[in-house]
Amino acid sequence: MRDSYSLERVGDIRCSVGESPLWCAEEKAWYWVDIPARAIWRLDAASAKLRTWQTTEMVASIALKESGGLIAGMETGIFSLRLDDGPMALEEKLGAPAEGLGPGMRFNDGRCDRQGRFWSGTMFADIPAARPLGRLHRYTTRHGVSAPIVSDLLVQNGLAWSPDGRTMYLSDSHPARQLVWEFDYDIDEGAPTNQRLFVDMNAYPGRPDGAAVDSDGCYWICGNDGGCILRFTPDGTLDRRIDVPMAKPSMCSFGGEDLGTLLVTSIAAGAPAGDEWAGAVLMMRPGVTGLAEARFRG
Repeated sequence: MRDSYSLERVGDIRCSVGESPLWCAEEKAWYWVDIPARAIWRLDAASAKLRTWQTTEMVASIALKESGGLIAGMETGIFSLRLDDGPMALEEKLGAPAEGLGPGMRFNDGRCDRQGRFWSGTMFADIPAARPLGRLHRYTTRHGVSAPIVSDLLVQNGLAWSPDGRTMYLSDSHPARQLVWEFDYDIDEGAPTNQRLFVDMNAYPGRPDGAAVDSDGCYWICGNDGGCILRFTPDGTLDRRIDVPMAKPSMCSFGGEDLGTLLVTSIAAGAPAGDEWAGAVLMMRPGVTGLAEARFRG
């Protein structure tokens, strides 16, 4: 089913690579990042006031911390970030993979599982080189950054968990892959097993980028280069397509006081000429509710 909804554009923002949107219920505010700009954005939902902080490294994914502030996947590792009144985020490096990231590598898509462990994957930044060096890692305060949990990824993306936390989703958005997998997930150990194909996005418009799961357990994936957002039921059946006005939507997230607003980031870099919405951030009301993002529990 192809659906359309009224869209609200957030200011005149044009992100080079907008990613990792999330809703903070206590602040009634949205956060997201612009990776190459080394920027974290915040939108106050009531006043529509925008502000931004700079980071010293590219920041690709963020999650809220129970103790306050953010946890982030950046260029050289996992960081704790505090956003004060100044223009710069205050950074504390928490850890990095034991084998290091290597030249040209950085963290990419990430979020917390339902139990509050932070997950993020690495990628080789030169996407046309198609080097399968990406690995998925788990971070906890007790154990630090894990050994690779999933390896041989080109462009790690699409991390999400089912409402009960027992299914984990992961995608590879590289043009040579365009696959979404699902795993059985041990919520006590934080361990995915039984990797299997969930959706082959080569059969659908767009490459699988960032994702979200709604309260019905359906998986929403941004179709990068396809100008759409697709919703798949838990058995992998496509049941909705929402066309958006930009070619490269990058990640979506549910929020708002009723968790019924979908905020979508997008990418200006490499967008087709004449794409006036390239890099924009938009909001819509798709008629379903999402799930609150889990916070990092340390």
